Amino acid sequence: MTTTSAGSHDLDPRKVRSRARLLDAATELLQSGGLEAITIDAVTRLSNVARTTLYRHFDNVVHLRTATLEQMLPAVVESPTEGTLRERLIELLGRWADVINEVPLHLTTLAWLATAEDATRTGSLRHHLVENYRRPFDDLFDCDEARTILGDRELDSVLPQLLGPIVFTRLSGLGCATRTDCLRIVDDFLAACAAPGTPTR
Repeated sequence: MTTTSAGSHDLDPRKVRSRARLLDAATELLQSGGLEAITIDAVTRLSNVARTTLYRHFDNVVHLRTATLEQMLPAVVESPTEGTLRERLIELLGRWADVINEVPLHLTTLAWLATAEDATRTGSLRHHLVENYRRPFDDLFDCDEARTILGDRELDSVLPQLLGPIVFTRLSGLGCATRTDCLRIVDDFLAACAAPGTPTR
């Protein structure tokens, strides 16, 4: 077969294997020495993959580090488009719960802690990840109905109210949040928003 389409190229088993070996090596280095331990030389040496092959997958060490962390952290979910705002918010939280409940907790925690340096700097890896994670909520709350419900609440203060219980349940070892838990979280949140005299900041 001689096709060179992007889809076929990306599915080349040799490329899949070499990328996996590079990311496995980078993950091992992260666990043993932190983010700075992930260097081009260290990864190619540990993975036994040539530097030229590495650069076919990753433009630079920042790209390599980002890809390593992203495979260890929860995947970004898509915001649902059908249903009422309440129904879409319940579904979105349910999707997040599914992802959070499935990721390896120790690796996820390690990966997140590794992004702490310069975490508040725009353009930092932590900033990039946070922007990706909040995007589905930005999409969902970008409508007149949602803005009316939120009032002058900032989304940055809303996200911990919605995702906090799911993450805490997982981190504390109490179990995993269910779809029923997500329904209750959303209804409690909407009730608090609707309550007269409720502080909004």
